[in-house]
Amino acid sequence: MNLNFIITFCIFHLSCAWEIPDNFAKTGHSNNWAVLVDTSRFWFNYRHVANVLSIYRSVKRLGIPDSQIILMIADDMACNPRNPRPATVFNNIKQHINVYGDDVEVDYRGYEVTVENFVRLLTGRLAPETPRSKKLLTDEGSNILIYLTGHGGNGFLKFQDSEEITSKELGDALEQMWQKRRYHEILFIVDTCQASSMYEKFYSPNILAVASSLVGEDSLSHHLDPAIGVYIIDRYTYYALDFLEKVEPSSSKTLEEFLKVCPKHYCLSTVGVRKDLFRRDPEKVPVTDFFGSLRPIELTTSITNVLLPAKTNKTKAIEPERKYSYVAQFPDVSKFT
Repeated sequence: MNLNFIITFCIFHLSCAWEIPDNFAKTGHSNNWAVLVDTSRFWFNYRHVANVLSIYRSVKRLGIPDSQIILMIADDMACNPRNPRPATVFNNIKQHINVYGDDVEVDYRGYEVTVENFVRLLTGRLAPETPRSKKLLTDEGSNILIYLTGHGGNGFLKFQDSEEITSKELGDALEQMWQKRRYHEILFIVDTCQASSMYEKFYSPNILAVASSLVGEDSLSHHLDPAIGVYIIDRYTYYALDFLEKVEPSSSKTLEEFLKVCPKHYCLSTVGVRKDLFRRDPEKVPVTDFFGSLRPIELTTSITNVLLPAKTNKTKAIEPERKYSYVAQFPDVSKFT
């Protein structure tokens, strides 16, 4: 390939790269992942599926590929016989966006969404035969968004209405991830009742945790869709989505702005935030560090000499064509006559 073409191609694409504002702290991470989990079954929990699919749609739009998103959905609302609009899931009564879409890739579905599978996923303790799509293949350069929605209480989150994960178990799982160098930074978001209790037992570094309600508070739904007879999205996720819909890959919006998306007069609950484990200032962290796949690129004006291997007139000796002969061997039929 022509050297001038290669240099021109590289300069063009570097000049088109998004620039990171100078006031943003250096990220230090090299890749982005998202773990999005709905833990609830049954039709009346439609909103929890809409919650997780809304976040899924946002992170995909902002650049995280499906190969780096783990989507866990405990029930299939799109195919539920009570759904008057089959193969769709809407998060708004106006039905502007079908968050189920045409390209949703669910990695853990139905009864695969268990506490054991969730913990094994985070800690990398899955069976060797587990498909690649079901593995969290992160490393020490990974920024991970972990989003959980469902029913919870003081110190626990229910899975499938039959089991629960405690805040202590979750904190220990994250510590295993840190010890095994499975993340660089984590943005942990939980939308459930008494949600802040889920991050109280965290003790690993580089984690920023957000909860839709404090201990003793309920996390409330936003609005009802009369056509299907159930609430279709929770308040915290509704306003988080409203914020994310205005974010573009080149956006300068920060995590600090994201932390303020749902004041109490909107959420009717108090959003909890835990920053003491997080080493960076959220005011200097772009929201795309977790919800997108943006990379800072440093441009240089220095000249770099690219040396190509010297041309040679020598050619490889052509190997003489090999000829093969085949001798058909037939059984001696005389012994059968």
